Amino acid sequence: MKGGIRLGSISGFEIRIDPSWFVILFLILWSFSAGVFPAQYPDQESSVYLLMGLAGALLFFTSIVLHELSHSLVARRKGIPVEGITLFIFGGIAHTRLEAEKPGDEFVIAGVGPLASLLIAAVLAGVSWLFARLQFTPAAVVTSYLSFLNVLLAVFNLLPGFPLDGGRLFRSIVWRVTGDLTTATRWATAGGSALGYGLMAVGALGLISGTGIGGLWLIFIGWFLRNAAVASLRQHMARSLLEGVAAREMMTPNPDFVPPNLTLDELVEEHFLRKQHHAFPVVETGRPVGLITLQHVKQVPREAWVSRRIGEVMRDVADLSVGSRSGMLQVLEQMQEAEERRVLVIDDGRLVGIISASDVAAWLQRREEFDALRREAGA
Repeated sequence: MKGGIRLGSISGFEIRIDPSWFVILFLILWSFSAGVFPAQYPDQESSVYLLMGLAGALLFFTSIVLHELSHSLVARRKGIPVEGITLFIFGGIAHTRLEAEKPGDEFVIAGVGPLASLLIAAVLAGVSWLFARLQFTPAAVVTSYLSFLNVLLAVFNLLPGFPLDGGRLFRSIVWRVTGDLTTATRWATAGGSALGYGLMAVGALGLISGTGIGGLWLIFIGWFLRNAAVASLRQHMARSLLEGVAAREMMTPNPDFVPPNLTLDELVEEHFLRKQHHAFPVVETGRPVGLITLQHVKQVPREAWVSRRIGEVMRDVADLSVGSRSGMLQVLEQMQEAEERRVLVIDDGRLVGIISASDVAAWLQRREEFDALRREAGA
């Protein structure tokens, strides 16, 4: 969710839209223009309903951005780095690099979102009342309905299913009572999965009874919530396993490397086609200077491979290097920021290893298997 189209920034937070967002934009615009507003304000021209739909969609997504912005602002005050906000098909998400360190911080960060939605609802209700007094009926109808939707948004987000705000509130309470974040995350994830399955069941019943797209939409939302809950638990467990682990325990030592003066044609023929690597460190006179990946090569026109050299195309090592004693949580953050999803492990100016996303995944799998065997032996 961190890709997509950049819209700008608010209070230092980058706002992006994921391509999937255009699906929900179309559905909401169609729903508002063809269903909701004609029912609430009948006998108008289709152009009026289209303008009302556009205004309603704009207000709806502005409300979502403000909801996520409230989370981001409080998280930043609590010392949690926030990379930005992305709008996508199921709403919006604020990208945080770390989790809250205290249950109280988690409670406040999660709780401010629904409060922001209720505040937006109150403001829109007041604006709707003013428009009604001024007899701006279309504007009054739009703002009144968006006030209602923000109340629904607040109520839905308070449901106790992770990763909804209500699920995070629930997790913070269990965390405070048990003193164990992992236990709290498991409980909250179970709630999120149950809520997801429940929404899918309601949606399926709706389809059977003939509600059409409403039932199908509930199935999609339930599916997303269930998968998001499971993914959040996996992410938490991975971070727990990696805490205290150093880069030297994860890296592939003494990796194959290439010199910067090779042409791309030679690189492909002599290395990419003969070895099962998608990236190579670039080393010059014993000193690592960069990283070259197959993706870098593909960005160069095929006819230029015979003349372009690795040193002209590679990614500079400064952005992709860590020490062997660096903590893996820090390394993961650096890998997430790099398009290459790899880092070079360098000690005293000497290449000692490389870490890729597949290395991390393989290590986590081995660790989980080892822990399972240890639990079985203990039992």
